[in-house]
Amino acid sequence: MMLAFTKMHGCGNDFVVVNALQPPLSDWQPSASVAAFLLDRHYGVGGDQLLILYPAAQADARMAIFNADGSEVEMCGNGIRCCAQYMHRHGITTKRALAIETRAGLITPVLEDDMVRVDMGVPRLDAAEIPVTGFSGRVVNCPPPPVDDEYVLPPMTCVSMGNPHAVFFVDDVAAVPLARIGEKVECHPIFPRRTNVEFAHVLSRCHVRMRVWERGAGITLACGTGACGTVVAGIITGRLARRVTVTLDGGDLEIEWPDDSGPVWMRGPATEVFSGTIALQA
Repeated sequence: MMLAFTKMHGCGNDFVVVNALQPPLSDWQPSASVAAFLLDRHYGVGGDQLLILYPAAQADARMAIFNADGSEVEMCGNGIRCCAQYMHRHGITTKRALAIETRAGLITPVLEDDMVRVDMGVPRLDAAEIPVTGFSGRVVNCPPPPVDDEYVLPPMTCVSMGNPHAVFFVDDVAAVPLARIGEKVECHPIFPRRTNVEFAHVLSRCHVRMRVWERGAGITLACGTGACGTVVAGIITGRLARRVTVTLDGGDLEIEWPDDSGPVWMRGPATEVFSGTIALQA
């Protein structure tokens, strides 16, 4: 089978995008081995995640998100910007305001030239909804799980942006041994669905530096939902203003949470790198 794909990235968080809006691909479900092959940077295309656009009955498309381990996750902020830009540039739609289904619900990206602005939905802050076990109500500045004998985690604040996030505010993100402790936090038993892990250094009330360990993907250059979750965590702990620039390893995102009862807004780039075809083994 020859599979057509497009390689895209949002602030260096890179994706293999597959258009499955028409038969026969509209019924195609990638196996874990196929996802791993496509995302392999040496033997496949290479990317942090595989994004597949499927038909949707009441939206412009449905976005499915697969990690290299074959797991399907709920939401990807950088990914949804890339999918919206892909659909517009490849003539799938002329609309600049789209509705895309995800496992986290209906997301509405709006194209603004080379940037995409996205309503990321209302954050969930209750432990049961994130989910985090062993806590009730909000998990704000709470004791972290013990994961490493040498590195003591600072207090933890947890947020769901349709997917779970554990946010840690530190004085220097470069000093965090993220490669060593990221997976330990991700897979700790208090997170029954695992978690994304963010370390953030507040530079000012309107600017934060963040590094991320993504659930099922490891260290990535950027994470859109992670940037949103970090800003929400910064607001509810009194560290950040309502509109913040988040500097990630791969670039900047603009995040705004106008009020506690409303949605988080994300604005950032979506870049197409190249398109091609690749042979999949039967």
